[in-house]
Amino acid sequence: MGRRTLPHMAYDEGLAERVRFLLEGEAGLIEKRMFGGLAFLIGGNMAVAASGQGGLMVRVDPDQGDELAQTTAAEPMEMRGRVMTGWLRLPDGAVADDDALEEWVRRGAAYAAGLPPK
Repeated sequence: MGRRTLPHMAYDEGLAERVRFLLEGEAGLIEKRMFGGLAFLIGGNMAVAASGQGGLMVRVDPDQGDELAQTTAAEPMEMRGRVMTGWLRLPDGAVADDDALEEWVRRGAAYAAGLPPK
């Protein structure tokens, strides 16, 4: 009898590699598979993730989330029909450019680094 494998939700490994490069050397950085994607945590707080649904998930200051969603390509992140305050989702096209990706990764990393470590 062969071993059964569970279906694997794929995230964009190229995107994850680009994020990894940008966060290299960040204090307290760990990677963790979460929600079908690959999350990058700083001090135990999730900063960004290559999403299993495609694109990038970014943690932002909840006070800035609405404005960013209205003025950028970011959309409020929903999980099980509920908007996740302080989280934005960027489609692949919005982070295809290295400078755009870096801006979002730095934003998420700065916010996560400013939270109390877990």
